Amino acid sequence: MYIHNLDPVLLSIGIIEIRWYSLAYIFGILAGWWLGKKILVFRTKTQNVNIDLANFDNLVSYLIISIILGGRLGYVIFYNPGYYIDNPIDIFKIWEGGMSFHGGLIGVIVGTYIFSYKINTQTFIYLDIIACVAPIGLFLGRIANFVNGELFGKPTNLSWSVIFSKTDNIPRHPSQLYEATLEGVLLFIILISLIYNKNIKTGYCSGLFLILYGFFRILSEQFREPDENIGYIFDLFSMGSFLSSIMIIAGIIILTKIKK
Repeated sequence: MYIHNLDPVLLSIGIIEIRWYSLAYIFGILAGWWLGKKILVFRTKTQNVNIDLANFDNLVSYLIISIILGGRLGYVIFYNPGYYIDNPIDIFKIWEGGMSFHGGLIGVIVGTYIFSYKINTQTFIYLDIIACVAPIGLFLGRIANFVNGELFGKPTNLSWSVIFSKTDNIPRHPSQLYEATLEGVLLFIILISLIYNKNIKTGYCSGLFLILYGFFRILSEQFREPDENIGYIFDLFSMGSFLSSIMIIAGIIILTKIKK
């Protein structure tokens, strides 16, 4: 059993705070940017893909904005609409927390589509690369969730349980670490091995990402406490599981169309 007493703030200088969660976003984007360019170079050499690396650099700006806007609006709409209807100014207080992966995903898809349309390039070429590097950010984000002591798991007596002392004294599943392993490490290994297969079809990694992430998220949600203000939908599904089910359906549709 581990007693959690980690500080979410890495460094504090006056009114300036450097938080682990912010660093997870920054390093996730930088690492994904670097690896994405490596993948793009490989794809241009082995497949009939002709994309200027400068365009990928420009896409990153779209992605940063899309992640922030999509993640925040997703949280507002999916997880706490009632509160933000009564307190609309708080929508802009991102520093107080509240980001949704599924909202960020929608933002990334929309942002990538807009960018690809402007430069007349197939959207899935970029989405495949994003799908393969996204697990890096997911891994770092879940580790940051653990450091923050948020999104914790259900009570358990397992030997690796964690007591999040700032919440209560109940041993719980470290569900953040489960998600970091599944959505981060395992998903990355699977997708990175596929993207470097020169025979893989465009769009396949995108569809597979939706399916695998959705499955891993639903599995992890079984050990995670549901959102307090929502609980379970129909007394069966957490909001994360419900949205992940839609992801799986979308991924199956994409793979089916690619196969045809």
